[in-house]
Amino acid sequence: MKKVYSVEEYIEVNSHFGEELTLLRSIINSTELSETLKWSAPVYALEGKNVVGLGAFKNHFGIWFFNGVFLKDEKNLLEQAQEKTKALRQMRFTGMADIDKAAVLAYVKEAIQNQKLGKEIKPERKGKKVDMPAELKSALNKNSVLNDAFKMLTPGKQREYAEYIQTAKQDATKQTRLEKITPMILKGVGLNDKYKNC
Repeated sequence: MKKVYSVEEYIEVNSHFGEELTLLRSIINSTELSETLKWSAPVYALEGKNVVGLGAFKNHFGIWFFNGVFLKDEKNLLEQAQEKTKALRQMRFTGMADIDKAAVLAYVKEAIQNQKLGKEIKPERKGKKVDMPAELKSALNKNSVLNDAFKMLTPGKQREYAEYIQTAKQDATKQTRLEKITPMILKGVGLNDKYKNC
């Protein structure tokens, strides 16, 4: 889809659902949400937080509820957008006859209320613990300078070094790898830094 620069242009590009999108837009704009354009689509926010959005496709159009998982959905109008989306829900339509204006407004108002209450799914932190191989642990215990340098590395870089030692099959290889990475750790660089800057 080509980049659009206004909600009007978005509706024009999706003119096969132009009337329907205009109706949904007017329902949403009757609330306190502010209209913006994000990801080349209309998004409606409350104090900078995305609450709902409009979307049009070839055979359907709809409203996205960014934290729709918290809606009561008494009329059973919501669908999970994708299996991996935890919070996002959509109200999907194929034509003007599908739109129940009162229901749409009620759902949008409930979404606004939920936003005011701070109901949202927080993204999970991916802070995996570094699984330290015995050889690396031993080297760090014997050398306090190396240990301090290792602690200064990001958890990601620490993990890279730990896995590098762990994946060696033979003790001799583990020792060789340990000797190779020691000066790198002391310099404060990651194992794969030289590849990341390419």
